[in-house]
Amino acid sequence: MADRDRSGIYGQHQGGGRPMGEQVKGMIHDKGPTASQALTVATLFPLGGLLLVLSGLALAASVVGLALATPVFLLFSPVLVPAALLIGTAVTGFLTSGALGLGGLSSLTCLANTARQAFQRTPDYVEEARRRMAEAAAHAGQKTAQAGHAIQSRAQEVASGGGGGAGGGTGAGTGGGGRASS
Repeated sequence: MADRDRSGIYGQHQGGGRPMGEQVKGMIHDKGPTASQALTVATLFPLGGLLLVLSGLALAASVVGLALATPVFLLFSPVLVPAALLIGTAVTGFLTSGALGLGGLSSLTCLANTARQAFQRTPDYVEEARRRMAEAAAHAGQKTAQAGHAIQSRAQEVASGGGGGAGGGTGAGTGGGGRASS
């Protein structure tokens, strides 16, 4: 019995009789990169290296150029600094103007779309409001007609029967009798 339990623990039943190393290899993907992936790496690796070398050369040229131009900048600084500030301010103003213009245009477009959608839905709201008003008017007319019939029947009871009740008939009889005698 103990032998059977150990065989289940050590993977004869679960692993299908394979050793543990083969089970682990089965879990790891056996396939390598595809041909297109290998071609992509082979193409982009030298291209990336070339671009990295070019960026280094550009940085070195910028540093050398700045080192050579520094005396010229110092000699002409009374002219160059205000000119640089003027150009920087002008560029900032144009960029700010464009950004604010785009923001205003997008907000107006959003407002126009909202208004257009509201006006497209308005006839539905108007028709629903008209229908509700007609229903309310019809209901009010029915209630008025019922109240009129109730008053007329009460007046006829009072006029023909002379009252009928102590409390309720007296008030109705007074109102109905006054109208009947007039």
